[in-house]
Amino acid sequence: MKRITALLCIVSMTVLMTACAEKETDYSNQTLTGKVTAVDGTKVTMQLGELSEQETPQKEETAEGSQGETLAAKGEGDGENGGQTPPEMPSGDAAPGGIPPEMPSGEAPTGNAEGGVPQEKPSGDAAPGEIPSGDGESQNPPEMPSGGGEMTPPGGNVGMNNFTPGEESAALDFDGAEIKVESGMETKDGSMDDIAKDCILIVETGDHNAVRTVTVKMSGGAGMPGGGFGGSDEVTQGTAANTIDSDSKASDCTYISEGDDENALRVDGAAATLSGIMVEKPKGASSNTEDGDFYGMNAALLATNQAVVTITDSTITSSAKNGNGVFSYGSGTTVNISDSRITTTADNSGGIQTTGGGTTNASNLTVETSGNSSAAIRSDRGGGTVSADGGSYTSNGYNSPAVYSTADITVKDAALMANNSEALVIEGKNSISLENCEVSGNMSDTKGSSSDENVHNVMIYQSMSGDADVGTSSFSMTGGTLLSNNGDMFYVTNTHCILKLSGTELVQKDKEGYLLNVTGNSADRGWGTAGKNGGQVEFTADHQKLEGDIVVDSISSLDMTLSGKSEFRGTVNIIDNEQGGEAVSDNVAVTVEAGSTWILTGDCTVTSVDKKGDIDFNGYTIKLEDGSVMK
Repeated sequence: MKRITALLCIVSMTVLMTACAEKETDYSNQTLTGKVTAVDGTKVTMQLGELSEQETPQKEETAEGSQGETLAAKGEGDGENGGQTPPEMPSGDAAPGGIPPEMPSGEAPTGNAEGGVPQEKPSGDAAPGEIPSGDGESQNPPEMPSGGGEMTPPGGNVGMNNFTPGEESAALDFDGAEIKVESGMETKDGSMDDIAKDCILIVETGDHNAVRTVTVKMSGGAGMPGGGFGGSDEVTQGTAANTIDSDSKASDCTYISEGDDENALRVDGAAATLSGIMVEKPKGASSNTEDGDFYGMNAALLATNQAVVTITDSTITSSAKNGNGVFSYGSGTTVNISDSRITTTADNSGGIQTTGGGTTNASNLTVETSGNSSAAIRSDRGGGTVSADGGSYTSNGYNSPAVYSTADITVKDAALMANNSEALVIEGKNSISLENCEVSGNMSDTKGSSSDENVHNVMIYQSMSGDADVGTSSFSMTGGTLLSNNGDMFYVTNTHCILKLSGTELVQKDKEGYLLNVTGNSADRGWGTAGKNGGQVEFTADHQKLEGDIVVDSISSLDMTLSGKSEFRGTVNIIDNEQGGEAVSDNVAVTVEAGSTWILTGDCTVTSVDKKGDIDFNGYTIKLEDGSVMK
């Protein structure tokens, strides 16, 4: 009897195991998005869900004060920073070679160089090239959070709230899978070390649940996205060959580093005035990209910990990979730099870099970068405030715009040139404001990772990587020239954007490129959810000449206003979303104010037209949402 009972138990267990096996979910040949709940060797369990699309903000929302206020609470006091007011921006009128400030007795910079004193600048060294003079204005740094506590790590929980979990979990084996880690426009090779609890992953499977590729979109760790590329969840800045950590003045000194993860010069929590210095980073490997991008590790010159640094008539060079030129990190840190030259030659090496709520004020700089992913004016996680007045900023690498903004960036009277990239990029709730600037971009059709999605001159988007807050992007340009050598003039996807042009000359060399392209994207790079990641644009043209075609796909929207005697020669059309997303209502509204003119160059389809000015139909028609036709 016992034997029969045992046999029945075995049979029952076998049936149950078979039933469980039959219920195993087949994820073959699918794309899965999930949040990691457990990792055991190469076996990963994920809570499946989706990276949610952007919500369209109310139209009265603006991007003012976006970055600094979201990353650190602003105080109510008198703007003082540790009781210390930053020095005023040196006047751009000082000619190179002018008399530098004297070194105060006993205040020589300290460091790890032999003898603890920076090397003297060799006699006969050529001074930096002559740079046009100009007036730079100083700017108080953002206030620290009340109580003087440490700033929340850049990024905080940015982006994590955009993952919407579902009810289903999936357990997959990543053995043999190709692993990539993505941050903004950059994608790097990764490994299982980059995958931990709370990571957000996009997984491509093949037959029999075999995992082919894994893309790490957001990395977990203390609730903070962005540990990818081997980056630390803590502020990790490496070492410094020379450190200034007390209030000092220095002139005609040379600071050099060839060490790994090492700054040539670090100003740590001090007020420093530096004139005629040379900072050189000829080599020195970076152990991880994100600590270099986010915190300034391996940069030639790093200002941190509420330092206030004033630099004039100086030369900064870096040939180290992930070796940014001049780096301002952290709320309360301010770099004022004028009449100086910055040159970087390796990948992931921006000219001036600002993160973590820092401030950079630049006047009459000559900046040139040659590496890939090396914007001349660069910002990253935590953003901050950047003001540039005069000078020239040139990038030569792929994925290297002249300006990449995850901050609030203002540039006046400057030349901005990207020779192998789009000219300008704004990510998320950040801004670029240009006045009387000469801007040009030359993005490749085939090289540079973002060209896989679209070719353009100005891109405004949300990557969902956690590097930028979700919210309204803002781009404005007054006067000057914006030249596109290839692709669309403007491309907006997966974000809400306020776009303003006034008196700017637009030059479109690519006759096939759109004036404005507002569409969703494939989501292959994780920029939102396919079919739900359109753009929303409020576009105002004031005293502006426009020429070219505008397209808006069915999941996007455009509210366009021509004012102040503007003239638009071109078409506006609604097109189908390529991913088959559900169409939104009120796609395209065009307002032609009194004194402005729209000259059609082809048939158009829009939702509505508010005609207060003139429309020259030129033999073409405008079809409205209600089916009526204007002609």
